[in-house]
Amino acid sequence: MQVHKLNDRTRSSPEARAHSDRNRSLATAGRYRHDGYRSLSDALRIRNVAADETGNIDANDGFVLNENSASRAEIPDNPDDTALLDAYSRAVTAVVDHIGPAVVRLDVAGPNGRAGSGSGVILSPDGLVVTNHHVVAASQRMRVTTADGRQLNARVVGTDPDTDLALARVDENVVLPAAALGDSRKLRRGQLVIAIGNPLGFESTVTAGVVSALGRSLRASNGRLVDDLIQTDAALNPGNSGGPLVASHGEVVGINTAIIQGAQGICFAIAANTVKHVLGELVRHGRVRRAWIGIAAAQTALPARLRHLAGVAQESAVMVASVEPGSPAATAGITPGDVVLAIEGAPVTGADELVRNLTGERIDRTIAIELLRDGSRRTVSLVPHERPRRAAA
Repeated sequence: MQVHKLNDRTRSSPEARAHSDRNRSLATAGRYRHDGYRSLSDALRIRNVAADETGNIDANDGFVLNENSASRAEIPDNPDDTALLDAYSRAVTAVVDHIGPAVVRLDVAGPNGRAGSGSGVILSPDGLVVTNHHVVAASQRMRVTTADGRQLNARVVGTDPDTDLALARVDENVVLPAAALGDSRKLRRGQLVIAIGNPLGFESTVTAGVVSALGRSLRASNGRLVDDLIQTDAALNPGNSGGPLVASHGEVVGINTAIIQGAQGICFAIAANTVKHVLGELVRHGRVRRAWIGIAAAQTALPARLRHLAGVAQESAVMVASVEPGSPAATAGITPGDVVLAIEGAPVTGADELVRNLTGERIDRTIAIELLRDGSRRTVSLVPHERPRRAAA
């Protein structure tokens, strides 16, 4: 444990000398007060010690520190503290031993020859590897380096820019260690999580932290809003992308995806339940299918008077800016200026909610869309198509 020197000045005031004498008397008595640690942060807290008049830490207080020697902090002689620290250490090392062999490094080359790298995690013994879309980007081929040093060729099965997920498959006929995806709905704030990856080219790097928040949303590189993200303070750096976020019971609960530049301890992972859905779509179809009705729309505020007259509770909705000719919306009679209030009874208060409600399950199925037109509410029915690439809603 590194001990930082907080102040180079020696303490020479009467109050400081009294404080130092008081600490020495406690040390001479051979005991320290413990209030009963209730958390890991309490167990790791090192109590303040006074410096003697030479500027060195008093050795009687359990520390040895001078300019020519390393610092040493004695672990408090308390069985509860030691057991807590041991349990934490065992949890982290057990996860690393269990999941580490399934974590791989990915080296890719784009169409312009520019190389890049990231992390991935093997999800099946025959070589299915999940990573981030932004790691593989436009590349179709890559090299996978396993934890035991094997280098294998792999190809992209499919990607989903909307969730920043991608699936690759190893070409060689091999049997590989695989990790299991857990249920991210069971996560709780404050829960221990471990990130494994290859940040900045340093392979098999392990960091630990806690779940800081759940259900976060973040704008993806294509402008779409990625929902249900896990926020963690486990340290992530470039190269960690695509690696697993693992709970203490050894299941992958997220795929690391992003950090907030310039901020410390604000990192994000895609929830495992989202990963399961997306990978299922990529395996079956090579893409994630989403419904499309053929409109471009933007959020609009609903004035209080209009809400009162129309009997609408929500304060915002989306106004149709344009309608694609021949689209389901055009067939249903939706026109620019219409305000979309709800889809299948679910309120639509913004463009992100509009997209969120057009899931793959609604392709080729009749749905009801509630509109506001000329101050009056009405409902139209239409059958969504599969969304073309680069299309809006």
